[in-house]
Amino acid sequence: MTKLRVLDLFSGIGGFSLGLERTGGFETVAFCEIEEFPRRVLAKHWPEVPIYDDVRSLTGDVLARDGITVDVITGGFPCQDLSVAGKQRGMGEGTRSGLWSEIVRLIGELSPRYVIVENVANLLSGPREKRGGWFGRVLGDLAECGYDAEWQNIPASAVGRDPDRERVWLVAYSDQIGWGRFGQGAELFDDLFGQGSGAAPPPIKGRETLERRLRSLVEGGVSRASSTGSGRDAHGISNRLDRLAACGNAVVPQIPEMIGRAILQADAGE
Repeated sequence: MTKLRVLDLFSGIGGFSLGLERTGGFETVAFCEIEEFPRRVLAKHWPEVPIYDDVRSLTGDVLARDGITVDVITGGFPCQDLSVAGKQRGMGEGTRSGLWSEIVRLIGELSPRYVIVENVANLLSGPREKRGGWFGRVLGDLAECGYDAEWQNIPASAVGRDPDRERVWLVAYSDQIGWGRFGQGAELFDDLFGQGSGAAPPPIKGRETLERRLRSLVEGGVSRASSTGSGRDAHGISNRLDRLAACGNAVVPQIPEMIGRAILQADAGE
């Protein structure tokens, strides 16, 4: 089976790629992550996969120069300006959440078959003054690129994790694939959740092993000594904070695994 090639944007410590690759049908061909600590984790566990450091300078030409072609773009773009815990400044220019526009740009340059996006649930309802405006922009941007989309609010509790961690997950697919690929009425997320019944998806086989693997990405992903910091930095507070931040920002890999399996089934016409 030919694997779908994944460009993993805003990669963090690789939760998206970990889940998708577990299906056996996806292969990560490039990461893009700006923070140093997660890049070190990625380099440890995916040593052959190139890691770009700034989505704003990553282009289709750069990837082509490096011999990289893409079937899938994934991205949990920054949520700080969308979350109810933040100032909710939105997705305008100069905001961190405005980096959504870089995903849109790369979709236009690369024309992937699929796009998988994750963000806080408030993306669906904000801003306060124009309810649904942020998500309307997401859907409008995708439509202008020639993509249809399906989405679902999937809490981490659906796969046995923290019940308060609600996230919206969106899968977009190009008009070249067509709405009928997901079955006119038997849509991707309906299939996952039992025809829209709202029931939690079935447990994923090997879930505990997957969780241990995610933890090991951080625990085994970097050397205990920092190449630039002092011994105190390498072994002390800053290193622990890096690890906490990396785990806190990671997507729950069971969910992209579940979505990936559904995509592969749809791709095979099952």
